[in-house]
Amino acid sequence: MSWGTRYGEDVTSSIAKFHTPEIIVGRGALAEVPRTAAALGMRRLMIVSDRTIEQTPWYDELVDQLTRAGLQAVSYLDVSPNPRAQEISAAHERYHDGGCDGIAALGGGSVIDAAKGVAIVAANGGHILQYEGIDRAVSPLPPLVAAPTTAGSGADVSQFCIVSDVKRRTKVTIIGRSLVPDVSVIDPRVLATVTPQVTAQCGMDVITHCIEAYASVAHNRLTDSHALQSISTVWSALERLVDDPSNVTAGDDMAFASMEAGMAFTNAILGAAHAMSHPVGGLCDAPHGAINAVVLPHVIRFNAETDADPYLDLAAAIGISPASTGRGTADLLAAEVAAMARRVNLPDSLVSLGVRLDDVELLARHALADACMTTNPRQPTLVQVENLYRAAL
Repeated sequence: MSWGTRYGEDVTSSIAKFHTPEIIVGRGALAEVPRTAAALGMRRLMIVSDRTIEQTPWYDELVDQLTRAGLQAVSYLDVSPNPRAQEISAAHERYHDGGCDGIAALGGGSVIDAAKGVAIVAANGGHILQYEGIDRAVSPLPPLVAAPTTAGSGADVSQFCIVSDVKRRTKVTIIGRSLVPDVSVIDPRVLATVTPQVTAQCGMDVITHCIEAYASVAHNRLTDSHALQSISTVWSALERLVDDPSNVTAGDDMAFASMEAGMAFTNAILGAAHAMSHPVGGLCDAPHGAINAVVLPHVIRFNAETDADPYLDLAAAIGISPASTGRGTADLLAAEVAAMARRVNLPDSLVSLGVRLDDVELLARHALADACMTTNPRQPTLVQVENLYRAAL
């Protein structure tokens, strides 16, 4: 399939915008955080992390490095796996009371999203939930350095901030170019202390990012390239890292795959799988990557009913031989995604994650309102989203 004819459009003549932070990547890169923080003007920063990371060597290493560099730091460590709006409010209070001038996020996607939430409120005031949607935060944010400790969310390079709204029992999606961190510091060493279960969940998130970014109506030549490269890499590395967290090559590969998938989806946006996953995470407090693993095969088959073309290149990138029809190839891709999830011991149903049949209508309404649905290649009706949820139960 040539670049100029994908979907029958002339993508070579369209205008593409591609936004990424400065990226520092490699083993030992965590030591670069103090230098980048100082270069951004930080003198008294806030470290946003969580209690799990606090128990690893990486938190103490970062604090020590900041101290030796002459930077003062306060910390907020009470971030949940699906960050709550009230946690962001508490973290912002800590930021304000500490007289902070910037943020260093050390953690997975939830930690980095919480850090982005603090930056939004610090610059724009109000409550984080009022910024749901696209480009609602208009004032420049304080500087943010993100050091991811998982290979999956892509939050360290993305313009997304996902926050749980406990009262409405859903997640809200906040999008804006200002939410892209100033610097992403990616140190694959940290992956050795991640549990195999979290590695599997994060890896399925990477796969979902690749597939949804490539199929997105907002794709372009740059996002396509990163999505295809990333899915090829993660497909060969994920099981190796799940089986052996100390595997250096697999850890490096997963770190790069997560980064490239993040660069793809932050510029192409996502689709129905993420739009459906966010409400489930808000309702059941289930791991985001595990929800994606269940939902994604159903979304692939749904989208392919009207246009299977995006899935042909994705299937080829992971070594699937084409079927006699495009729909057939998309079905093979969906089956392989589900098989990968099983091989890394992730659940295969929403019921196992806490979803009940009675929840479907509420989930579908929230999914249709999610910003990620706007770039799905096929716009579903409420009934169709409900049917997708039921199929995934």
